[in-house]
Amino acid sequence: MAALEVEERINPPQMDYYVIHEVYDGDFSQEQFEAELDAALEHQYRYIVIEPARLGDETARWISVGNCLHRTSVVTGIICLLTPLSLPSSSALYLGLPAGALSVACAALYGVSWQSDPCCHYQVDLSGRELALLPPGTLRTSSPVVLVRKEDTHRKRLHNFIALTALVYCAQKVFELCTDW
Repeated sequence: MAALEVEERINPPQMDYYVIHEVYDGDFSQEQFEAELDAALEHQYRYIVIEPARLGDETARWISVGNCLHRTSVVTGIICLLTPLSLPSSSALYLGLPAGALSVACAALYGVSWQSDPCCHYQVDLSGRELALLPPGTLRTSSPVVLVRKEDTHRKRLHNFIALTALVYCAQKVFELCTDW
């Protein structure tokens, strides 16, 4: 095992990466960059380096909105499910129902807009650690956006489970409110 580690330090395994270089070639460069990104996402490279600033910023923003929806769905779903345990039942509805509705709405929006997008399998490397692993001379710009492919099946299952549980809780409470009238 130690020999394998020494071999990897001497000859690191080939990185599975793709670089979208910032080369402007005509009027349709932005569309070419986007087509290159789509092809790299479909190929499922482990690392995608985006040199064009505009495309990198748009992609990073898209990923952060998806992350925000995911986190909001999870946090508000947990709030919805924990309020009956921590607050009196009369006031738990005022926090639990809106939190549950927000959790379900965020999970539904994520499911419709992000679930099928191949970009949702990537996270932006903010640390720069992955960028340092690239071979020297690979990049033509000093501040590219680096996307790292992450396994997100468990994360998606978690937010879907919490949102569905919050939906069941909210439906039950609304039904109870309607039958009390």
